[in-house]
Amino acid sequence: MSERIEVADKVEDFALPDETGTTRKLTELLAEGPVVLFFYPAALTPGCTAEACHFRDLAAEFAAVGAHPVGISGDSVERQQEFAGKHTLGMPLLSDADGAIRERFGVKRGFTLAPTKRVTYVIAEDRTVLEVVRSELRMNTHADRALSALRAHRG
Repeated sequence: MSERIEVADKVEDFALPDETGTTRKLTELLAEGPVVLFFYPAALTPGCTAEACHFRDLAAEFAAVGAHPVGISGDSVERQQEFAGKHTLGMPLLSDADGAIRERFGVKRGFTLAPTKRVTYVIAEDRTVLEVVRSELRMNTHADRALSALRAHRG
């Protein structure tokens, strides 16, 4: 059984390719401010599209608190690129094709059709988790609660 990462835990650094095939490290992403890492089951599906587009639509609000959303799923780099382009997402979408990071965060699901749970982590610059949002069905909850946590953190 994989670990579950909770609020106040420290996240280990990791590196994954983004939708352009560029390797992105968590510590490098955090150098620009807190990261809202949202795991989603599958690119281009209705739920994930709604969720990612809500993050996109709140880009100015995230920028105002110095944070930036980063999507992550088991989709291939090519599929992430198609997803980002089709919806002009404007944020990194990481490809966790072998599921190693999904496993490390404890968001792996038993069945294979959608092996990644829909969970969002708000991660401070020092890799401490500020908030965890777990909701499979309320797509907008992820970005909304992440923003609330970031605003509270900035105080």
